[in-house]
Amino acid sequence: MKRALAAFISTVTLAAATATAQDVQQGIALYQQGKYADAANTLRSASGAEAKAYLAASLAKQKQFAEAETAAKAALSDAATHEVALSALGESLVAQKKYDEAVERMTTAIGVKADIAYAYYWRATAYQYKKQVARMVDDFKTFLRLAPNAPEAGSVKVLLASQA
Repeated sequence: MKRALAAFISTVTLAAATATAQDVQQGIALYQQGKYADAANTLRSASGAEAKAYLAASLAKQKQFAEAETAAKAALSDAATHEVALSALGESLVAQKKYDEAVERMTTAIGVKADIAYAYYWRATAYQYKKQVARMVDDFKTFLRLAPNAPEAGSVKVLLASQA
């Protein structure tokens, strides 16, 4: 009887873990399709850094910046250099005009892993609002070196050309 119960609990636990993994993959797929509200709804009940990171990104795309900030920070507490979470956090902090915190958080991430393109992008954007042009230019140049084909690359190039 105990073995049967243990086997049943193990099966239920495995099924729940599989469902959660499927929810995360489905949520990421919805995010990548631009279905941000659907992605957020799917990811809210999922656990793990990946789920939290994409939840944060989905919320940021919907301009729910305070909630995105919370989800991004939760993801980063599990995975300190998760690129999706860092980008969502940077976007959320800048949108909320928390420029100093954006600079601090992105600088910390860059100190751990120097090739996170969007950490430079969001730090540069914060520097732009802080009117620290030389730092902004340096970070945007690094962003372009790391992510030359990023969707933001064109507008960053135009901005840098106007600073020359």
